[in-house]
Amino acid sequence: MDGNNEERKVWGIHTQNDSLFLNKDLIAIGWRDFGDLSKVEANRDAFKAHYIEAYPDAKKGQIANGAGMLYRFIHEVQIGDYVVFPSKTDRKINIGTVEGDYFFEDNDGEYVQRRKVKWLKHIPRLSFSQGALYEVGSAMSFFSVKNYADEFLSALDKDFKKTITAEDSEDESVGATAEDIVESTKDFILKELSRQLKGYDLEAFVADLLRAMGYRTTVSPQGGDSGIDITAYKDELPPRILVQVKSQDSDIKETTIQSLKGAMREGDYGLFVTLSNYTKNAQKYLDSTPIIRGINGTELVDLILKYYEELSEKYRKMIPLKMVYIPVPKTDE
Repeated sequence: MDGNNEERKVWGIHTQNDSLFLNKDLIAIGWRDFGDLSKVEANRDAFKAHYIEAYPDAKKGQIANGAGMLYRFIHEVQIGDYVVFPSKTDRKINIGTVEGDYFFEDNDGEYVQRRKVKWLKHIPRLSFSQGALYEVGSAMSFFSVKNYADEFLSALDKDFKKTITAEDSEDESVGATAEDIVESTKDFILKELSRQLKGYDLEAFVADLLRAMGYRTTVSPQGGDSGIDITAYKDELPPRILVQVKSQDSDIKETTIQSLKGAMREGDYGLFVTLSNYTKNAQKYLDSTPIIRGINGTELVDLILKYYEELSEKYRKMIPLKMVYIPVPKTDE
């Protein structure tokens, strides 16, 4: 790890537009009506006063939080600082460095306050402790990462790979919002699947989930060379669904999905299930091959939550959902 990391701050940021950040190599926050931050005098009192002018109906707490975030974004963030951004579309933790000064972009949606970044790594959420995930699940749009900054920076090491253990529990020193609890429930399920179910054990679990969804399933004998892990039918008649299950941490490549297609006969459908995700080429292949459905870790968790009560008792004991959560709309601005 770079010995200069201690001199650089670590910032956390959220967005409702993952592709904007990742495709344009930037971070951004909103408050369009506040206008260009560089035109406001560089002190916190001036930012609060201007916030009241721009948002006359704002409550006292909103004024302090909003003005504070805007001030930090332009005046406290330095080129070379680190940024931690949790993306929801692929459930990754994206870590980068700030590459440019603040600029105001008034012609491209709500996220007008911007800085250029260089993304260094895109790491599955499963690689981090629950406490670290809670911290970057802050209810604020832009914030300083303090408690788990070292854990995120260690992820930049070449040989970084966190081992998931039963002791990897949440840190109560970091408060959780309702949205955090939803996300941590999903993280918990994926971590337990990764920790407890490898290879054939995961195949048996997926077969049980399909049974809970109303399919008849047969798990292939261990050591078979057909490349098919599960055969499923919705009822007594075709179509037959051939299922391949992978518990690997890395993203699934196109060639792996092509091997499933090679085992299919005319009239068959294919289902590929992974705890991770798919490479861009693999996703393109799935999009152009409608007879094969790909399920990634996020989609698998959604199905588990939907059909949880129908799972076998063995698996409900393995992933006991003690947390009751109610999704609420995010109000970050």
